[in-house]
Amino acid sequence: MPPLFSLGYHQCRWNYNDEADVKAVDAGFDRHKIPYDVIWLDIEHTDGKRYFTWDPALFPKPVALQQHLEKKKRKMVVISDPHIKVDPDWPLYREARDGGHFVKDREGQIFQGTCWPGESSYLDFSCPETRAWYSRCYSFDKYKGSTPSLFVWNDMNEPSVFNGPEQTMPKDAVHHGGWEHRELHNLYGFYQHMATADGLTSRSGGSERPFVLTRSFFAGSQRLGAIWTGDNVATWEYLKISLPMVLTLNLTGIAFCGADVGGFVKDPDPELLVRWYQAGALLPFFRGHSANDTKRREPWLFGEEVTAAIRTAIQQRYCFLPFWYTLFHFAHTSGMPPVRPLWVEFPEEESAFTEDNQYMIGGALLACPVTEQGAQTVKVLLPGSDEIWYDISSAKAYKGGKSLSLPVNLDTVPVFQRGGSVVCRSTGSGTCTADYQKLPLDVTVGLNSQASADGELYLDDGHSFEYRDKKAFSLRRFSMASGRLLCRSASEEGRFDCDNVVQSVSIMGVKSKPTTVNVHVPGAKSISASFEFLEACCKLRLNNLNVRATTDWDIQIN
Repeated sequence: MPPLFSLGYHQCRWNYNDEADVKAVDAGFDRHKIPYDVIWLDIEHTDGKRYFTWDPALFPKPVALQQHLEKKKRKMVVISDPHIKVDPDWPLYREARDGGHFVKDREGQIFQGTCWPGESSYLDFSCPETRAWYSRCYSFDKYKGSTPSLFVWNDMNEPSVFNGPEQTMPKDAVHHGGWEHRELHNLYGFYQHMATADGLTSRSGGSERPFVLTRSFFAGSQRLGAIWTGDNVATWEYLKISLPMVLTLNLTGIAFCGADVGGFVKDPDPELLVRWYQAGALLPFFRGHSANDTKRREPWLFGEEVTAAIRTAIQQRYCFLPFWYTLFHFAHTSGMPPVRPLWVEFPEEESAFTEDNQYMIGGALLACPVTEQGAQTVKVLLPGSDEIWYDISSAKAYKGGKSLSLPVNLDTVPVFQRGGSVVCRSTGSGTCTADYQKLPLDVTVGLNSQASADGELYLDDGHSFEYRDKKAFSLRRFSMASGRLLCRSASEEGRFDCDNVVQSVSIMGVKSKPTTVNVHVPGAKSISASFEFLEACCKLRLNNLNVRATTDWDIQIN
């Protein structure tokens, strides 16, 4: 399971200038009431591109900076690439050289190539001893200036060698055991990712989950952290292709992935930036990123209309965190991808196999990000002739098995809930995932043609391995049939007590206004619930329930 904070929004740039700049960006999110969880530092935060260091002039007090963020329950991510600057005066370089931790050339000498620091040597992550040494580099006593709220980004780990053939390592470079690079190239980044994740886990004594983003990956990388699709460009074409790229990765088992929001290279216009935020909020990994030669693009720099649209997209992401976290539980336990092409859920629908621009989030939500410039309408395929689909904004019901042309403006993106599903979301607002984790829940039920629905909610502490080692988790199932909504345990082994309450229940597809709604908790008297019925959209909303999410209860609608 990824830590919960990593499912929030990440703000990145190559590079934030100094500590004052980081604090100003952090304050900007608060000032504009936009939630976010992580701010990232690229290569310029280091002392001369020496990883595991800090520029003494620009980032003289890294611990205090991280503590400033941690007081707001936010995190920092720093970059750590696999190349090591050739500098005999640098203790880390000497330690790696003397320990035999570098890749060799075909003559048996330490391989040297050019990357960000200039002349560099490359760690041989295929060697178990090198991975163990590298993992120890992340310990708090060795990585000076690091704290428990600091996490890591592995970039350039194909590996990138600027003066190498095809800008990577020569095929005849020699790794541990005498293996040539041609045999191990696709494993290089995987092994760095593994060593980094092990290092972040070990620094907490094995109790805390790591977060590590990597650019290069292999089969099994999904166990280690997140992936992104690499350097992209701020064009509509790149926005459009990011969707099938992420869907394809999810189908291969790489669940936690996304594309740089806004495009890494070049400057997006305001419309493109908004549409990219809307799309990014509907993909598993959600990070804005930009190159050092682009204009600054924090969400509040493009006028209030753009800021409001981006705020709405990010806030919606945070409201759906309980749903996303539950999807990652199932990705972790069963391999089911959080985002799926339509044909995964509707294999009998021929038209679903050619649809790249819309997709399913789990089995419950259908997303159709806007990827055409100047779009005033969007064509949406609603699959399944026996399905009912509900617009999550209006609760309006649509019959499946047909395509619709829907009007859109800058701050809307079509998302539908599938009839027969139950989706849990947070109510209220906050500044980061830690705030949203404590908010009351709304259970949104979309009835199918049989007036039934079901869905799950997964809860744990969001940061430790106790869900695995002590079975400290709760998996709840909500099921509705014959006018009765049940909340029951869906796991016999999980036990997790928390204060999360279900504040409200929204039921879409209710044909008529009920006369009474009663809530029953075992061991307590049934109580009458207040409700409102919206006849125009056939939506019933039950308010002020305050029933615990981790206990059994049922609601009878008469």
